Amino acid sequence: MLISDFDYNLPDELIAQTPLASRDASRMLVVDRGTGAFKDEVFLNLPHFLRPDDVIVLNNTKVFPARLFGNVETGANVEIFLIRETMESVWEALARPMKRLKPGKKILFGDKLAATVIEIRDGKVFLRFETTDDLDQILDKIGRTPLPPYIKRITTEIDADRERYQTIFAKNRGAIAAPTAGLHFTPEIIEAIKNIAVIVTEITLHVGYGTFEPIRVDDLANHTVSAESYEISAETALILNDAKAAGRRIVAIGTTTTRALEATVSKFGRFVAGSYSADLTIIPGYTFKGVDALLTNFHLPQSSLLVLTSVFGGHQLIMRAYQHAVEAKYRFYSYGDCMLIV
Repeated sequence: MLISDFDYNLPDELIAQTPLASRDASRMLVVDRGTGAFKDEVFLNLPHFLRPDDVIVLNNTKVFPARLFGNVETGANVEIFLIRETMESVWEALARPMKRLKPGKKILFGDKLAATVIEIRDGKVFLRFETTDDLDQILDKIGRTPLPPYIKRITTEIDADRERYQTIFAKNRGAIAAPTAGLHFTPEIIEAIKNIAVIVTEITLHVGYGTFEPIRVDDLANHTVSAESYEISAETALILNDAKAAGRRIVAIGTTTTRALEATVSKFGRFVAGSYSADLTIIPGYTFKGVDALLTNFHLPQSSLLVLTSVFGGHQLIMRAYQHAVEAKYRFYSYGDCMLIV
């Protein structure tokens, strides 16, 4: 299929710029793969669509302040978006404007952190950081929340999102974007889910650049998504394998959770505990092996996340559901509403 098959028109006013006052107040479009029907609901009613002994899988990755504002030696401003640490003190990053950087150039981030440009390759910059203090602690002080570019903020207000752009179950630091389907959950919702005998367990997939990197090919057969690291505990692997053996549903919260679960089953034939690299690219023709139901937000047109969602739910059904969501004025993207595919 062509990436153009995954396009739709979205008015700018439907792109959610701020979160709702209550995390669990979002709308939820329920899509039934079996009947081809969809229904307008609210996220608070999620427990009504779950069955006793379902297994819900959350992604407990934690977003770190990956955006830095600094100055090159000439005094010019530069913005750095950290992607991943490739070796000790060396980071792959995006930069704006890139034209101000070249190998050997030094960037200053206040008086306690500096970085030297090592290399510029494939639209990314590689930086070696220099500090005598703990880098994570410095980032917590001077870094900013790595919001997606479609969420507009005045620079001085950009860190007002630090708490809200984080799930309530975030614990393992390493993501540069939130697993946004998890943003809807509150302690009360999780307790309500457990009260109907649904099992709640967690995995970790550190959301990386691959999650939101633009698709740059016309034919999806030529598309690959950059690898992301994930970890499954022995306890979670046991829960998931027992559920599969008993024919019980595994409900993935988010496309990042889905990618981790499908990556391990595709690689090993079952859920295996350990730390691995999710190098799976889900495109039309892929058969899902681990996940039975999916809660996800509404994704950008022609994005790898929309492709994954469409493969899971069925291309025509999901694109019709998206058209309905536009017409019904759902809120889109990271701070927006959600879709439950059963």
